Amino acid sequence: MLSYKFIVNPERNNTLRIRLTNNRKKTELSLGIKISPEDLEDALSRSPKPQNLKWKSVLSVYQSKLDDIKCELIRSGRQNMDVKDIRDMLVAELFQQEDKIQTSTGNFLSHFIAFANRHQNKRTCKIYLATVSRMLAFEPNLEKFKFEDVTVEWLTDFDLFLMEKAPSKNARNIHFRNIRAVIKDAFKADLTTAHPFDRFKHNTEATRKRSLSIDVLRAIFNAEVEPWQQKYLDFFKLSFMLVGINVVDLCSLTEIQDGRIRYFRAKTHKFYSIKVEPEAMEIIERNRGSLKLLEMVENYKNYRHFYNNLCIGLMAIKKRLGVDELTTYWARHSWATIARKIGVPIDDIAFALGHKSNHRVTYIYIDDDFEPIDIANRRVLDWVLYGKL
Repeated sequence: MLSYKFIVNPERNNTLRIRLTNNRKKTELSLGIKISPEDLEDALSRSPKPQNLKWKSVLSVYQSKLDDIKCELIRSGRQNMDVKDIRDMLVAELFQQEDKIQTSTGNFLSHFIAFANRHQNKRTCKIYLATVSRMLAFEPNLEKFKFEDVTVEWLTDFDLFLMEKAPSKNARNIHFRNIRAVIKDAFKADLTTAHPFDRFKHNTEATRKRSLSIDVLRAIFNAEVEPWQQKYLDFFKLSFMLVGINVVDLCSLTEIQDGRIRYFRAKTHKFYSIKVEPEAMEIIERNRGSLKLLEMVENYKNYRHFYNNLCIGLMAIKKRLGVDELTTYWARHSWATIARKIGVPIDDIAFALGHKSNHRVTYIYIDDDFEPIDIANRRVLDWVLYGKL
């Protein structure tokens, strides 16, 4: 499996290099950055000195990109690629992203952008950068802000500004959670002593449940729809039958191995292995693609383009059946709710959905065993499809 290490050789003018290792073969890639071995060691530590925080931000961006590529090699089955070919891949991926590498100098905005780019998940990075966009729209002098300028009064005024276009408290709270995370990160790095969120509260509002009743779910599974709607209904069914798999992950699947789908969840990069039950396999075979697992997603540039059409298709089915709601979120929530009602242990449900368990320390020492998910999913499908408990 691919591994990497940042190294500095004083005999090479302290030029920072990445050493890549794959299948016991090694190669190196120069990053064109000069840094002393002592500063590199400190920048890679959990609590670097203030003068090395900018290097920590730079390295975190490279680490994020390297980990993305590592996951992609595993996901695409190219773990055995020649290490020099991987190096060439990194050159293309890394140095085309140089404009995204931000250094943090204690300035609120620069640290915020560096923190956003540090995230491996591209979607998460975009959410943080969306907060940057909203802050810039509200505060024209944001580029000059220090952390101490983000006061309780400023946050309150920003909330009023957001309220004009986002009346939902939970929607606005996404921005405040992002700001709080950045300030907390700066606080840990000794860039600031200010922490306005000790006094500025942004509690969430309770949201209504997104689970379908068993009768409605059975009506959806047995529904006859227009020909153009069938593929969207099939996608909803598959999402449910594959333990509430997310749209982006189902769209990314390419194959079934030994009767299972195996993937790294896009949101958390956690590995999953789910048994494909016969009912799900029948739907897959009717919609089998050549490049992707499902033919219906192959002609789209990315999953979000397909998702837009999926929402339209499910909305038409919703109206046809006279149900209140029908989205892929409801498939995931309904699976969990039904599993709970038929007696599946809550820890198994949490494991199936990728949520944190209350027994975090215990699970550190236990290898992932997906059999409980297989058993739970079979029980859910037997109850929904056949009324068998």
